[in-house]
Amino acid sequence: MASGKESSGLDNLAFNMDERVNDQPRGKEKKTSGSSCVAEEDRNKPTYCVTDVPPWYLCIFLAIQHYLTAFGGIISIPLILAEGLCLQHDSLTQSLLINTIFFVSGLCTLLQVTFGVRLPILQGGTFALLTPAMAMLSMPEWKCPAWTQNASLVNTSSPVFIEVWQTRMRTLQGSIMVASLLQILVGFSGLIGFLMRFIGPLTIAPTVSLIGLSLYDSAGVKLGSHWGISAMTTVLIILFSQYLRLIPIPVPAYSKAKKLHISKFYIFQIMPILLGIVVSWLVCYLLTIYDVLPSDPAQYGHLARTDVKGNVVNEAPWFTFPYPGQWGMPTVSLAGVFGIMAGIICSMAESVGDYHACAKLSGAPPPPKHAISRGIGVEGLGCLLAGAFGTGNGTTSFSENVAALGITKVGSRMVILLSGVIMLLMGMLGKIGAIFATIPTPVLGGMFLIMFGVITAAGISNLQSTDMNSSRNIFVFGFSMFSALVIPNWIMKNPDFFKTGVKEVDQVINILLTTHMFVGGFLGFFLDNTVPGTKRERGLLAWDKVHVEDSCSTLGTEEVYDLPFGITSRLSTQSWVRYVPFCPRKGHRTQDGSEDNNVLQGRGSEQLPNGTGIISEFKL
Repeated sequence: MASGKESSGLDNLAFNMDERVNDQPRGKEKKTSGSSCVAEEDRNKPTYCVTDVPPWYLCIFLAIQHYLTAFGGIISIPLILAEGLCLQHDSLTQSLLINTIFFVSGLCTLLQVTFGVRLPILQGGTFALLTPAMAMLSMPEWKCPAWTQNASLVNTSSPVFIEVWQTRMRTLQGSIMVASLLQILVGFSGLIGFLMRFIGPLTIAPTVSLIGLSLYDSAGVKLGSHWGISAMTTVLIILFSQYLRLIPIPVPAYSKAKKLHISKFYIFQIMPILLGIVVSWLVCYLLTIYDVLPSDPAQYGHLARTDVKGNVVNEAPWFTFPYPGQWGMPTVSLAGVFGIMAGIICSMAESVGDYHACAKLSGAPPPPKHAISRGIGVEGLGCLLAGAFGTGNGTTSFSENVAALGITKVGSRMVILLSGVIMLLMGMLGKIGAIFATIPTPVLGGMFLIMFGVITAAGISNLQSTDMNSSRNIFVFGFSMFSALVIPNWIMKNPDFFKTGVKEVDQVINILLTTHMFVGGFLGFFLDNTVPGTKRERGLLAWDKVHVEDSCSTLGTEEVYDLPFGITSRLSTQSWVRYVPFCPRKGHRTQDGSEDNNVLQGRGSEQLPNGTGIISEFKL
């Protein structure tokens, strides 16, 4: 619902962010606009809370900003997955995968904000499912034929080639759809609170870190295609995100108070990955048109040319409409299902932490049990849809967009709803996906070097709430990490070691033991829950802190988590609602809200001692 407040426009939000980046007020001038959540003496409060609606032009700008923030993480998933699907030399199909994942991400964002947890939290692809998917596709029976690795031998329109990659995609689709039923069950049944009691920092840290570490080979291959271009991309992203992030760019702006004037726009802080890619891409284009880069495919550096992928932009349709089953009827691999389930468990743990961080940054009270259960359940539905549409991946809450809420001080869910609409539209523009598919290989390598490193560090950052002077914790984390690197590596070199005589069992064992995050997460979970240690030592006490004092006073009730369109009011008259874990109940908020929040936040939230939560897999 609209806040009914006048706004000073872009000038006080995404622009002039020097007042907000460090949460330091520059002066005592009285604010003339914004949400009622904001007090003059407290700049930590959001300018627009969950239920507030900024002016339409500000909504559009911030929605595009969220889209660009999620761009790097979303686009990289189908480009990595293309290797396992034998699509390295089929840029047109890669572009269709990009369109599909953007379309599904937009659809799931609308579902999550409207019927899910109801917080301004964007949905997108997840690296937690990418790792087991690549493990499945690297099994002997799914390895790409040698001829698909040679561009001169690949005819992308031939039925043989189409069947090669679509067979793999359909198996991956079916495995994701079946595995997503676990998340739907855990969410809508209310089991999420019980399961999160046993998951602490020493489980999350190795699991998330190993997502990044396990992708080193994919990054290395792309980096090696042209080390100069890759290094330039990496240096540019580092320069923009770390050294220039607080440097403003003067741009013309308009506000009712100051009329037309020059304002400051922190473009380097908002979109460093996109800027790094675009600049390197432009350099590659210039080197291509002047024939500096070799035109012979056999020579080093050829993949840095921008014309390698042919006329994919010309061949791509202007409009495309992704739909379920577009690659054929999904099939199921039992081994793939178990591998994807391991990734989904990791994704659920991360999402619970994102919900709490998002609530804090958007001025909402801590999410109650019914909202978290509903959010996880809707994410499960999102994975089901992603599998049905054929993204080769699932969906989860995007941590980097949660971090963006803290930068802009805009926690309006209307902005995220509009972001979902923009992603839907982008997913239907075939030319957009084709343009992204033509990014030179070494440019992607430079981006991956940054992103995968940050994922690894984001996982390790969970340990700050534990006592790392404890020999117990050092043992649990060190053993889990090292074992998760050694065991999968050995199994991949000796794939025939486990022979039970049952093909399906062999496949399950191979996929689970070659999935780094499963091995590390399982060992961390087992040891952390069996080796004696205090709650403070294990880092659980830091996760028990409820950030009620950080909530916006005007949104102190849990009505923000009610279902839309008057559904909650209608259900409140029904006695059976009390037995439905994901339904809010009128009149039971005080006692249920505090109890449920303590249960879930006690061990489910990825809350760090400073109250920020896990901020980002990709946050720079």
